[in-house]
Amino acid sequence: MATTSDLRVGLIIRLNGELHEVLEYQHRTPGKGQASYQVLLRNLITGRQFENRFRSGEKIETVRVNRRQFQFLYKEDDSLVMMDQETFDQISISPDLFVSGVEFLKEGEVVDILFDGDVPFRAEMPITVVLNVAETEPGIRGDTATGGTKRAVLETGATVNVPLFIEIGDALKIDTRTGAYLERA
Repeated sequence: MATTSDLRVGLIIRLNGELHEVLEYQHRTPGKGQASYQVLLRNLITGRQFENRFRSGEKIETVRVNRRQFQFLYKEDDSLVMMDQETFDQISISPDLFVSGVEFLKEGEVVDILFDGDVPFRAEMPITVVLNVAETEPGIRGDTATGGTKRAVLETGATVNVPLFIEIGDALKIDTRTGAYLERA
């Protein structure tokens, strides 16, 4: 068990049975009364952010989280089969473990999976991925009244808005957090 004086940005703590990451903290000493820590936390399961106040010297439970890289092999029913990059062990995880970007996951992609002991609780996509355009309408010269974008279906089945000059077979760099087209790869 640690105390509030051990708080730092990036620390993982267990609060009310759930894992949270410390995003910010501030030590506050009022003119009267006991000092406290105002802490901005992010729930690692839901991604929700909230503030919590701890009394100075209060005990907190810190958690050691293991981050390991896994390669996506294939989809089986409602789960994703992943292979550990170091031990080559295979595990099945739920797509719900991904906070965002699971629709851009293709075979062979390497992702980070966070473990609490031996239990995976969160999976993170790389910030950008390169995917090929599977289908899109041809761009018509002068058709820019709609802002100059059109829909494109990627090799994973995800759809994104792309500029009019993008054609079938083009490799695109996509931001997995927002689902936005960044550039041609």
